[in-house]
Amino acid sequence: MSFADFKVLTFDIVGTCIDFEKGILDGFRAAGGAAAAQLTEDQIFAGYLAAREKFPGPASTVMRDVYLTAAKQMGLPADDAAGDLYFRMFFSAPAFVDSADALRRLRRRFRLVAMTNYDRVAFTNCANKLGRPFHDSVTLDEVGHAKPDPRFFFYNLGRQSAHGFKQEEILHVAQSQYHDIGVARELGYKVCWIERRHGLKGFGGTPVPKVVTKPDFHFTSLGELADAVERG
Repeated sequence: MSFADFKVLTFDIVGTCIDFEKGILDGFRAAGGAAAAQLTEDQIFAGYLAAREKFPGPASTVMRDVYLTAAKQMGLPADDAAGDLYFRMFFSAPAFVDSADALRRLRRRFRLVAMTNYDRVAFTNCANKLGRPFHDSVTLDEVGHAKPDPRFFFYNLGRQSAHGFKQEEILHVAQSQYHDIGVARELGYKVCWIERRHGLKGFGGTPVPKVVTKPDFHFTSLGELADAVERG
C-alpha cells in the first residue's frame, strides 16, 4: 500500500490536530483552584469522561455542564464563574505544535477534509488555529449523529462522492481508536492512527475502545505522517 493510492485525507480534529487534553487539564486546574491542583491527570480525565457521558451533546453547548457535574463529584468549585472559566479554557486548547505545518504540507498532495464531532462554530475556531487548511469539512450539527456512529461516515462519503471521489481513495487519519479508527476500519476505510499518547498509559481524555484496531499506517504525530508522504 502506498500514499499514492489516496486522493483524500479525512481528519479527526479534536485530539488529532488540537490538543484537547491540554484544554481539559488547564480548564480543570484553572476553574478548580487549589483542590484541582491535588488531582492527577488520570483523576481529572476520569471525572471529565464520566460527566461527558452524561452530556453527550455538542461541546459548545454542554461543556459548562460537563465541568460543573464533574466538579461537584470531585469537590471542586462548581459555581457559574468556575463553569464559565472552564468553558473558556477548554476552547482555548492549542493546536499540536506539528499540526499546522503538517497539514500545509499534506494539502500539496491531497484533498483535506475535516470530520469533527464539534459543531460549525467550534470547528471554525479550530480551523483558524490550524491555518484553515481544509478543502471541506463535516461537523456534528450538519450530520446530526456523532462519531463513532457510522452515519457520520456515510454522510461524508456521500459528500465526497459528489465531488467525484471514491471510498477507496480516502485515508482516514485520527487519534481516537474509540471514535474513529475502529469504526472506519469496520466500514472498509484504510486508516492512519496518530497515536498522540505514544509512551503514555491509558487513553487520557478519550473513551477506552473495546479493542485497539491495528491501522494501515501508524505515526505519533501529523508531522511524521507528512514526512512519510514526502519520502514517498
